[in-house]
Amino acid sequence: MNSAQNSTTASSVSPAAAATADTDERFERGLKLLREVGGEERPAVLDSLADIAPDLGRMTVSFGYGELLANDRLTLRQREVATVAALCAMGTAAPQLRFHIDGALNVGVTPAEVVEVILHTAVYAGIPAALNGLTVAREAFGDRPGLSYEPTDTGERERRYERGLAKLAEVDGHAGDAVIASLRDIAPDLGRYIIEFAFGDIYSRPGLDLKSRELATVALCTALGTAAPQLRVHIHGLLNVGGTREEVVEVITQMAGYAGFPAALNGVAAAREVFAERDR
Repeated sequence: MNSAQNSTTASSVSPAAAATADTDERFERGLKLLREVGGEERPAVLDSLADIAPDLGRMTVSFGYGELLANDRLTLRQREVATVAALCAMGTAAPQLRFHIDGALNVGVTPAEVVEVILHTAVYAGIPAALNGLTVAREAFGDRPGLSYEPTDTGERERRYERGLAKLAEVDGHAGDAVIASLRDIAPDLGRYIIEFAFGDIYSRPGLDLKSRELATVALCTALGTAAPQLRVHIHGLLNVGGTREEVVEVITQMAGYAGFPAALNGVAAAREVFAERDR
């Protein structure tokens, strides 16, 4: 075939056909990833929406998995930790939380780590959110014959303040000190609770590494959309414990699929401020 024939053949592909091919490619890529997370040959989201909004089912696969999650800037394990944290904290999507708890288990997150992620949300979204998340996790664990899980009781009831202060310094450095200092003239007990409960009781627990905790915190603070100052502190925290700027941006971007584009845009704006501050 000569060059003229090649040109004719190429030009005969209409923009609509090219767009369809791109859509099909994204759908197939998303379907492959969704099968890995969901563990099903045909994802339920396609059939469950077929009678009312089939396009949403297809977009969930094509955009949610074929575009938003289809890169290696975060591992699937990291993505599921972030998603479980965000959905648990938001407290508005129990069926989707159940799906992603199962998804987390499917991609190698342990039952103990799932529980730790849910416990972690108590600090930022409140104990009711964590209680509801644990109810969903209990159901997910119970539906898996042979799954082995023993709850962790650290037995650590003493020296909470000292333990929390050390963990706060490890994660947040001087930023954590500034938060506590800012409360001394109005709510010193709240400052103590942050040290003793958030960092002494929760952050100091075994079973989930600090980087995963901070990744979860950035995800859920982005998704909640009500904690911009705390989001900036924990973007610093994620970077302090070994996270990269690419990982920060990626986990915030991922929240567009679960909390909406405004939440992700605001999160990226916070990240930009943090990066500029660190560069100075």
